[in-house]
Amino acid sequence: MFHCQLSIPKWSKSLILLTFRGSSKNKQIKICCFSGLATSNRGAYILNLIHYFCRKSKFSLTVTAATMKKILGMGNALLDIMTRLKNDDVLQHFNLPKGSMQLVDKELSDKILKHTQTLDKRLTGGGSAANTIYGLANLGVETGFIGKVGNDEYGKIFHNELSKNNIKSHLFENKLATGRAIALITPDSERTFATYLGAAVELSAEDLSSQLFEPYKIIHIEGYMVQNHDLLKRAVELAKENNLMVSLDLASYNVVTDHLDFIKMIVKEYVDIIFANEEEVKSFTGLEPEEGLDNLAQLCEIAVVKIGKRGSLTQRGQEKVNVGVIDVKSLDTTGAGDLYASGFLFGLVNDLPLKHCGHLGAILSGKIIEVIGATLDDAKWEEVRAMIKALS
Repeated sequence: MFHCQLSIPKWSKSLILLTFRGSSKNKQIKICCFSGLATSNRGAYILNLIHYFCRKSKFSLTVTAATMKKILGMGNALLDIMTRLKNDDVLQHFNLPKGSMQLVDKELSDKILKHTQTLDKRLTGGGSAANTIYGLANLGVETGFIGKVGNDEYGKIFHNELSKNNIKSHLFENKLATGRAIALITPDSERTFATYLGAAVELSAEDLSSQLFEPYKIIHIEGYMVQNHDLLKRAVELAKENNLMVSLDLASYNVVTDHLDFIKMIVKEYVDIIFANEEEVKSFTGLEPEEGLDNLAQLCEIAVVKIGKRGSLTQRGQEKVNVGVIDVKSLDTTGAGDLYASGFLFGLVNDLPLKHCGHLGAILSGKIIEVIGATLDDAKWEEVRAMIKALS
């Protein structure tokens, strides 16, 4: 019996896995490929080569199609406004603690935007879960995103970002302005966020319906949703009613602390995959990462603890995996945890081993901190795909 798995670049900016199994005893080969392989020119060429080998060797050949699991995201629909500062003066002027994430009202947000209008800026769709879905979409996974925006220019930009990345939009609109996170980046690469949530926090349990969840197999939810208990509970209930796996990123240690009892109930009753960093796992369990991982793994199927420069720890049942980081020149850590989840979930939907999933997470989280913001350009995505291919 033999089993091979090939990673083949898809010529629509994604990756496709081709798996074939064979038995020399029975002279049979069975191929399972994701949709798109057989219809691409090079994919068809590869299949024809295998078919030729089978004819010459008198093997029977069976080709079946596999569909990659679709992933739905839910989170705060924010526009990230990445702003490069020349020094710390802006932070001091607005009394923003360096390295913090401060919630601000629209008035203060507008003042900060006006004060920094002459500085270098970059606008991208943002929010933790949206960043993760963006990463998955660029790896070829069919995705969707649930959020709420305003009927304004920033809302249109967020819509366009989803469309540009082939993400199915499940956006609702509200009379409030679209949420925005002004990321103030000092020369030492430290980020300070002044975040106006706006319409994003108006997403409610009443907006959700079973039809939104039906096409998907996994829902990935950012931890900030925990602040709306009714919304989160309704989302995970609908997910389970439609047989979705639930992935939750704890997002922030202070959110965990403020809603600990509720989060523990949600994780125990509904969550299949949990992502946490060192601070979050300590807030959730009161333990250091290694011991905290054991605790989380008793509550859900897969537990992942990100431990910064030391990499990540993953556990499923009694299986434990420790994966390091890749060598990079860090410029901005925005989105590192979010893109780690992209890589890990991509491996998971392709039925790859935990260690491979962790390596995929390390690649994406490493490459994202080499750029400003939580989006990669085409050149960086080519680097990512080359590194993923080298793992196979």
